[in-house]
Amino acid sequence: MPTSANATPQERRLFWLLAAFALLMLGIGIGLRDPWPSDEPRFTLAAKQMVESGDWLFPHRGVELYADKPPMLMWLEAASFEIVRSWRIAFMLPSLLSALGTLWLVYDLGRRLWTRKVGMYAAMGVLMCVQFIFQAKRAQIDPLVVFFITAANWGLLRHTLCGPNWRAYWFGCFCAGLGVITKGVGFLALFMLLPYVWASLRKWNGVATMGSNAWWRWLLGLAATLAAIGVWLVPMLLAAHAHADDPRYTAYVNNILFHQTAGRYAHAWHHIHSAFYYLPIMLYNWLPLSLTYPGTLPRWWRALKAKDARILVPLGWIVLVLLFFSASAGKRDVYILPILPMLALITAPYLDELLATRWLRALCALFAALIGTGMLALGVYALIAHPAFATKLAFDRGFEGPENSLWWMCIVIGAAQWILLAIFRLRRAHWAVAGGMLALWMMWGTWAYALLNDSSSSVGLMNAVRTHLGPQDEIGLVDWKEQNKLMLDHPSTDFGFTAPTTLQFTRAAAWQAAAPATRWLFAQDPAMGDCVQRDKAINIGHANRRNWWLFKADAVVPGCVPSEHSDADDPGE
Repeated sequence: MPTSANATPQERRLFWLLAAFALLMLGIGIGLRDPWPSDEPRFTLAAKQMVESGDWLFPHRGVELYADKPPMLMWLEAASFEIVRSWRIAFMLPSLLSALGTLWLVYDLGRRLWTRKVGMYAAMGVLMCVQFIFQAKRAQIDPLVVFFITAANWGLLRHTLCGPNWRAYWFGCFCAGLGVITKGVGFLALFMLLPYVWASLRKWNGVATMGSNAWWRWLLGLAATLAAIGVWLVPMLLAAHAHADDPRYTAYVNNILFHQTAGRYAHAWHHIHSAFYYLPIMLYNWLPLSLTYPGTLPRWWRALKAKDARILVPLGWIVLVLLFFSASAGKRDVYILPILPMLALITAPYLDELLATRWLRALCALFAALIGTGMLALGVYALIAHPAFATKLAFDRGFEGPENSLWWMCIVIGAAQWILLAIFRLRRAHWAVAGGMLALWMMWGTWAYALLNDSSSSVGLMNAVRTHLGPQDEIGLVDWKEQNKLMLDHPSTDFGFTAPTTLQFTRAAAWQAAAPATRWLFAQDPAMGDCVQRDKAINIGHANRRNWWLFKADAVVPGCVPSEHSDADDPGE
């Protein structure tokens, strides 16, 4: 198996340039915005409640236990806050570090399996992908699970293709377990052993020889995986058993261990799509890396005919994971994101050759030109014609800033693409793509963050709420969203989050009636029904596609019970 020689001065300079480029693209904007729906406020609120309550085993969303996801991301956000003491920075740190870690792992695999140049191409291949950057700049679970699965792949590939290296293998298995307690799917990394077994039995080139008496070492990998899972599972089960008299904890265990894992996979209740759903995702969401498919597919085929295990093992894993997610009726585009680093890894050995071809340079130029033209056309059209969709967008998002600023941002992004194309031309169109992606994400992380934060995070709405609260006033939340409680920055009472809105309103009205002079209720419009006199309530504003009100007891119709209002989480918030 080829190994990379010591780095030359030029290679070291290129590596640190890549690191600086990645840090700039991924880190720009951190500290400039608050958590945005739909998932970010949920996880940050749970992390904040961990810090405030000291209960790190059971995440809470208000008064309810939150059992939709294991607590790994919430732990890391809470730990980040304990270090930096700023939620605006802390809530994004796990995603930033996970993305940077993923890039380093892919780079290291590329240099070990081929050369340092291949490692650079592999890391850049991941970094350029639209979906990877989009998710890395969100405080969601997916960047973290991608990191743990990639770390597991790193350990398994170092062992099976560069080894034997049993410590790397055990480390990979342990990371797979950490992936399980992050999102449940970390075990998918262990599928890497299946194409390895095939390659080993068929005597493929590059497969490490383990020896005939290594069976017990292989079993220690399973122990490492279970040990990582046990870091969370064992204390959680013991604590839940200690609360055996409280049905909430029993429901939590059943929900997170069964309903949200095997139940979600086998009997999906939302995001239902066809078996071929992921094929266009791999084409459009993974641009511009997907532009290389016409060149890499025949080269992979030739590598497989030559029995190159460096291609077979990661490619076989990609196919297995894709089949796994395609078999479930419930599908989301982010489910297959862990595939991307391995796809970039097996594309990287051919990128130097491919980038020298005219057809790929032409596709890169076309990609940049389409982004530039689309952004310019959108911005100019919105500024000149003032179309209805622009007004509707501003209203739906509760956007109260200078509306034209959003369209000027589009124009700047579009112009940057064309300027870079003019500078680099067809011969170096891939440099224009890299610069264009940097320009796009820099504008998003600075201009868009500053422009959209107040409305998207509800910080503007909740600032307006606080202006009506006196020092002794209390506030109750009805049919609320996580960003409301998180951004309120004032002690609040809630009456459940998943509880029926009718029950929430009834409980809230009784709570308010106990101290009508100092207690306010905050609710969205449909939850109030006809039970609140609007002329006696305060219309706080429109945010996150909802109208919000603040009122005291004199606005509540005595004995009135509103009809049930269902407001499911909107992933597009």
